[in-house]
Amino acid sequence: MNTFTGPVRDLAAKAADGLLWLIAMLNALTAASLLAALLYVSDARAEEVDCAGSNILTGLELSDPARLAALRAEAAAVPNGKGLLWKIEGHGQAPSFLLGTMHVTDPRVLAMPGGATEAFARAETVIVESDEIVDQNRATAAIMMQPELTMFTGDKTINDFLKPEDRALLENGLKARGIPLPLVTKMKPWMIASFVALPACEFSRKAAGASFLDKKLAEDAVKEGKTLKGLETLVEQLSAMDSLPVELHLKALIETLALGKTMDDVMTTTTDLYLSGETGTIMPMMKLVSAGLSSDDAGYAEFEQRIIIDRNRIMADRAAPLLKGGGAFMAVGALHLPGREGLVELLRQQGFTVTRVE
Repeated sequence: MNTFTGPVRDLAAKAADGLLWLIAMLNALTAASLLAALLYVSDARAEEVDCAGSNILTGLELSDPARLAALRAEAAAVPNGKGLLWKIEGHGQAPSFLLGTMHVTDPRVLAMPGGATEAFARAETVIVESDEIVDQNRATAAIMMQPELTMFTGDKTINDFLKPEDRALLENGLKARGIPLPLVTKMKPWMIASFVALPACEFSRKAAGASFLDKKLAEDAVKEGKTLKGLETLVEQLSAMDSLPVELHLKALIETLALGKTMDDVMTTTTDLYLSGETGTIMPMMKLVSAGLSSDDAGYAEFEQRIIIDRNRIMADRAAPLLKGGGAFMAVGALHLPGREGLVELLRQQGFTVTRVE
């Protein structure tokens, strides 16, 4: 039985499983953040918008402290679930560092945790998910080379998948972002979701030209003459997302639009958890929000496997030779770090000693 009360219960009643992987997507794919930035900066005016949203867990302290305690216990059991900055040692070389990021432009996120700025300054090599993000023209060209990954082909549009009421919901949701529906009808649902799910303040900063954290680190590395390396291509990231069923993407998009401004609460909570280094609490929090709302969580399980776990293994394998040289600074989405199949544990399996920087 769902024991949420008040606003948290109302949020859960709307969210469902699509919310889980959508927020994870925004924090796990640099391609999603880049696409949002490319579209929004080119079609929107830079207007300053204040951030809004309330912390869901703070609400739970009053409405359901027992459920909050259970969530905290689950999060505490997640291996390597605390900490954003990790020291990587081994092979007799200078230490390297691993930073978990959020792919957002929030100034608090851009400031990075203690020790990260110094570690970046000392690094000779900077490793990011995709080094293509440093060059907007190159990134755009890479994406446009395979338009079928982000766009419907032939005569098909997103309208072919929408019920009339869902079409109205999508149209209104896009209008609130200053984006006319005809502009995006050829885009696949997950691509639309990658920008309608973010808070208005995030888009305001993007429209003003701000870079999200990973992109800023890549840009700074180039400016400072450091060696910049990518672990994936943008096409690989887009292909991973495109491999999931369109029905799953559409479900998440519609549910996100139905949430309206409540999405700000989810993003606020996610950001607060990130800033406090509680990366292992993010997914339990979102699972708690949508607990018991779907009898089939196969869609999310498929997302987690394809977008998080499989990519963790690829990144660990590709990062290992770079880290063996020492003196590197590696920055990837924070959701890739915790868990038994997270990057921290996978790098340990590669023979590195990985310890949290307090």
